[in-house]
Amino acid sequence: MTLVLGTRNVHKTHEICACLGEGYQFRTLLDFPDAPRVSEDQPTFAGNAAKKAAALAAWLLGRAGDGKSGGMLVLADDSGLEVDALGGAPGVHSARFAALDRGGDGNSTDADNNAKLLGLLSGLPPELRTARFRCVVAVAEVSFGIACRATRDASEPGPCLPAPRLFEGTCEGRILDEPRGCSGFGYDPLFLPDGHTQTFAELGEEIKNRISHRARALASLRLWLENRGKE
Repeated sequence: MTLVLGTRNVHKTHEICACLGEGYQFRTLLDFPDAPRVSEDQPTFAGNAAKKAAALAAWLLGRAGDGKSGGMLVLADDSGLEVDALGGAPGVHSARFAALDRGGDGNSTDADNNAKLLGLLSGLPPELRTARFRCVVAVAEVSFGIACRATRDASEPGPCLPAPRLFEGTCEGRILDEPRGCSGFGYDPLFLPDGHTQTFAELGEEIKNRISHRARALASLRLWLENRGKE
């Protein structure tokens, strides 16, 4: 089975492949340089993930004539950090948290995002620094056996593209007052998951890929894929 991962992020790709395991042929947007870039303008992780999966599936459906895109599942996700003391922020703006202050629409560097978060939480005691990582994975099927055309608006599911299936995972924890660890990416050096004494950036891939928000969402997806294969 071919899974097309709707990302160009090498770190995310590696994590997804590790969590889903063997038995799949993985392709990413790096394999499809002409794939559309989808604006993540939805107010929820689920909305953004579904929009990306539907858009890529519609685009691949339009390439049916090239003979290279059949029998694929498109996998897209959206994830981020929700800090209780900030009313759930940065949320869907996690990747561009610092850039929001400059009116920019691109992603910020990890260092800038982490610096902004630490500044906003400065002085708060540990019990008020609770947070969680949330991930929603959306899966859309690209089926060329249906005799109809892709929708005009590739961001919306149409007759050939039913609404993507959604799988969600969360990991509860709290935000430290200084970064620890040098692995991982994003807010990992600041996030201490419940029940652990090491941050996501210290735990190492083996443990993180068992307890992370993305790992939990992908575990549900993996179970669905396995059951689907038995049908």
